[in-house]
Amino acid sequence: MSGFSITAESRALITDVSRRPVMDFVRGAMFIGILLLVWVSLHPFDDLSGFLVADVTTGNDAVLYGLFGVLMVVMLALTMHDNMPALKSLMTPAFLLFIGWVCITVVLSFDPATSLRRLALTVFVLVVAATMLLLPKSQGELMRWLGIAALVLLVTCYLGVLLAPHLSIHQATDPQEPALAGDWRGAFGHKNVAAAMMAMLIFVGVYLVRAGGRLSGTAVGALAAIFLFFTAGKSSTALCAGVLLLSSLTAVVRPAWARAFMLLTPLVLLNLFSIGTVMSNTLAAIAGLLPLDTSFTGRADIWTFALDALHQRLLTGYGFEAFWGSDAIQNLKAGKEWAAYASHSHNGYLDTALGTGLPGLALLIAAVVVKPLRDFQTADQGGNDGPLTMLFLRIWLFGLYLSSMESFFLDRADTTWVTFLIAVFGLHYLARFRMRT
Repeated sequence: MSGFSITAESRALITDVSRRPVMDFVRGAMFIGILLLVWVSLHPFDDLSGFLVADVTTGNDAVLYGLFGVLMVVMLALTMHDNMPALKSLMTPAFLLFIGWVCITVVLSFDPATSLRRLALTVFVLVVAATMLLLPKSQGELMRWLGIAALVLLVTCYLGVLLAPHLSIHQATDPQEPALAGDWRGAFGHKNVAAAMMAMLIFVGVYLVRAGGRLSGTAVGALAAIFLFFTAGKSSTALCAGVLLLSSLTAVVRPAWARAFMLLTPLVLLNLFSIGTVMSNTLAAIAGLLPLDTSFTGRADIWTFALDALHQRLLTGYGFEAFWGSDAIQNLKAGKEWAAYASHSHNGYLDTALGTGLPGLALLIAAVVVKPLRDFQTADQGGNDGPLTMLFLRIWLFGLYLSSMESFFLDRADTTWVTFLIAVFGLHYLARFRMRT
């Protein structure tokens, strides 16, 4: 018989060591799986040939609600024990005031039941996005997992183009927007979503290269850039180039006020010369002198309609996610019948005001515009000025700019919204904590 005995402490240590590889696998699988769920969705490669104008998304996807509800519980179980300080740090005035106001608009909603259902999924997604970045124990893990997810998404999109082009490339036979024929959309439902995602994957590729993953980063960046080109997404392409330039200038522009002016001035201009043109004849006249489509591909009409509706409920809006596709749109004038089937206004700030009123818009700006910029400045000055911080800054900035022409803020499990959220939470954590290399 051996002269050695195993103490309780040793037995616990052995158990912990044996469980560690399993937990490492679980953490990695959850991170990659959630990203792919958001990016690829439960319904990739939609067949648009049978899509009708009256097919409006109602937000009643029970499977998606149930899945994210389960994921929220699992993610909290995986992260709470070791990351309670990080989770508590999320209780900031900006976040709490905005969530509190949204809850008020649900109570006062034109359709409280719809608002409540959609708020439930939004909360599930918020918690999942907030806890995702707590799964990696080091920047090395985060880099590997992010690279794997990005490459899987890109391979999926390219395989779709090669093997099922009728489901991954817009067709001239599509009932809606046949003019987009030939534009790649990959696994996504529209080429604009694909273009936005590819732009953000270019940022991921740059991050991977700078973080040491030269091979994977080059592959992600190159594949995403090629796909972006074939989507013909002019807005995303221009914004991607602009964000890369402006974010690089933060290395030489150091004062907080100068950075705020440099990064937020384009956001103001984008909104002034888009939605602002239907609010001011002067802005419309100036825009007319610029090399722009002054109808903004038909967006001007929908902005005018949405602004008219907003004027009737400036304080509370129509309730969280309770305007488009609801009974709030009634007695439409001749020529405005399309409004009954629209799903958004093509401007995230305007849609936020429609759902939560002007106070909600102000609180959203405080939570996702002002606060992340302050977090970036704090992280940068505190020594967290590496490639990861720059990745989150670029995704966040791209999302802010894109929201001047598209609408994804608070849109439950929307691909662009969740990716944007991850960047917002990433800047929040980097302003307060350090991740091991």
